[in-house]
Amino acid sequence: MRVSRCLAVLASLAATTPALAGELVLYGAGSLKAVMTAIAADYTKATGTPVRTAFGPSGLMRDRIEAGEAVDLFTSADMGHALKLRADGRAAAVMMFTRNSLCAFAKPEAGLDAANFAARLLDPAVRLGTSTPNADPGGDYTWAMFRLIDKAVPGAFAQLDAKAQKIVGGSTAPTSDPDPIASAFQRGDITVMIAYCSGAEQRRKATPDVQVVPVPPPYATGPEYGLALTRLDNPAAVGLMAAILAPEGQATLAKFGFEPVGLPAAP
Repeated sequence: MRVSRCLAVLASLAATTPALAGELVLYGAGSLKAVMTAIAADYTKATGTPVRTAFGPSGLMRDRIEAGEAVDLFTSADMGHALKLRADGRAAAVMMFTRNSLCAFAKPEAGLDAANFAARLLDPAVRLGTSTPNADPGGDYTWAMFRLIDKAVPGAFAQLDAKAQKIVGGSTAPTSDPDPIASAFQRGDITVMIAYCSGAEQRRKATPDVQVVPVPPPYATGPEYGLALTRLDNPAAVGLMAAILAPEGQATLAKFGFEPVGLPAAP
């Protein structure tokens, strides 16, 4: 209750105090583009404060901040990048604001289900796509999944690491294609893609026959999303943070397929 009252006060303050620089700048993970755009639009409608956004792999967006680009909030697909900014003095506050899950998006010919998950990923006939580790937390979570599979099937990590095609998320991944995952499926480069479950609707629209298989619990990892606020003395930025953490913002995250961390229990 104390946290809820605090967020309400912060949101009220933001609504009655003009932004220090006229607009807010929010950088975010690529997986957050749709939902953060929606939350930012709601905030602008409620307060009159415009929010300029940019999205991409969390590691690369952090690189831009470290290179000197001015940002008010950074919404990362992991806690690590946000915490690194705070440790380096580039963020004043960090908190987790939502969770996600990993899913396997599989063509029917992959024959993938929860019961045969590890065996099918290891099959040489299955062509596996992933995000790029280090640059993109989605890749980091996937490689952590590989290590969990290796505990059950010794030697699996080396096989999965060798066969994984880094389709998205890195500086070497294709950038001109608006949906490189759909293109990789269409070309037949991959038959399975490991990605965030929040993207299931997009994947089904782009590849209608794709099957969605959540990563089974023995191999599930993360993801925990972190928000970094760069300054505490900008009421509008604090208000946008409060809007993300408030029940309304958390409900929007749930609507877009994320796992909220701040919704009240159902009556």
